[in-house]
Amino acid sequence: MNTRSNTRARLAPTGPHRAALRRLLAWSALVLGVVALGWPAPAQAIRIKEIAAVQGVRSNQLTGFGLVVGLDGTGDQTTQMPYTAQGLNNYLQQLGLTLPADGKMQLKNVAAVLVTAQLPAFAQPGQMIDVTVSSVGNAKSLRGGTLITTPLKGADGEIYALAQGNLLVGGAGAAAGGSKVQINHLSAGRIPSGAQVERSVPTPFALGNTIDLGLNSADFLTARRVAEAVNARMGAGTASAVDGRVVRLIAPANTDARVSFLAEVEELQLEATVPAARVIINTRTGSIVMNQAVTLGPCAVAHGNLSVSISATPVISQPNPLSTGGQTVVTEKTDIQITQDNGSLIEMNAAPQLSDLVRMLNGLGATPQDLLAILQAIKAAGAMNAELEVI
Repeated sequence: MNTRSNTRARLAPTGPHRAALRRLLAWSALVLGVVALGWPAPAQAIRIKEIAAVQGVRSNQLTGFGLVVGLDGTGDQTTQMPYTAQGLNNYLQQLGLTLPADGKMQLKNVAAVLVTAQLPAFAQPGQMIDVTVSSVGNAKSLRGGTLITTPLKGADGEIYALAQGNLLVGGAGAAAGGSKVQINHLSAGRIPSGAQVERSVPTPFALGNTIDLGLNSADFLTARRVAEAVNARMGAGTASAVDGRVVRLIAPANTDARVSFLAEVEELQLEATVPAARVIINTRTGSIVMNQAVTLGPCAVAHGNLSVSISATPVISQPNPLSTGGQTVVTEKTDIQITQDNGSLIEMNAAPQLSDLVRMLNGLGATPQDLLAILQAIKAAGAMNAELEVI
């Protein structure tokens, strides 16, 4: 009996151990409670390279007129597209071939095209870029064609690249006996690495003591946060916000140090700002898009549909059987009906979140086209703190 009592006494925790056990149980309960409730969601962080770009470092548009040859009878009809024959004639003259003045070319395997490309920033001679080839005539298909050497010019009229190669057309089609079947688009194609850069475009990247970062959208808060993030990492006075779109950086004079400086700046993270409340309305498709900052004040909405139906029924009037000189007359009987659906007044409470606003708008039971008018009316009544933009 005494042995059991001694054993229980040894197993029972002493005073200090009992206090430590209570603290452990309390921390465990707190951790379980936090896990059950969920940790607070961290603010969304974005990198500077995702919201800003170095001003002056951009791509340039190139375009040129060319010819696609080797088509299987799906080219331009030269009688209707004279510039196709003229373009081929000019190309043959460059090769030393002269056609008679009265010669008429009836070509079915040649198509006139426009070649477009983007010359990326810092592109150097010898590098390859992708090109897009689009028909400008009445060619049925560019599938299987080859683009002959085409100079690509910039806005200043100078040649910056030469394009040539076989087209990749992501489509197929067939026609016979008046029937036609087509998949995707056959009048445009792409040539990966189809143009070679012949001239580089100078950039102001290595000029001056400062570099300007241009924000993708004007926002004073974002400009201030970018400047603060750069100063906190690179030192005070390195960055200054010029306005709501431009942040000016004091950059090293050495080009290698300047590249390293910008590489580090672009990877800096900052807290994303909430954009201005805006509702985008596309009247052609009936699309409505709104961001998370859109909120709604208390209002009441009544919505009803008015429909007008007009039907015409032909009525034939024939003369009597024994009448002479009578004629059959066809007239129309028109029936017009106006129907108006009942519209009840629906109360819409304040919606501080986007999900509440979407749920209330869905509760109206209106079509997207009707929502266009409802949102405009709510905005005019001052119950929506958002900017309406119609595209």
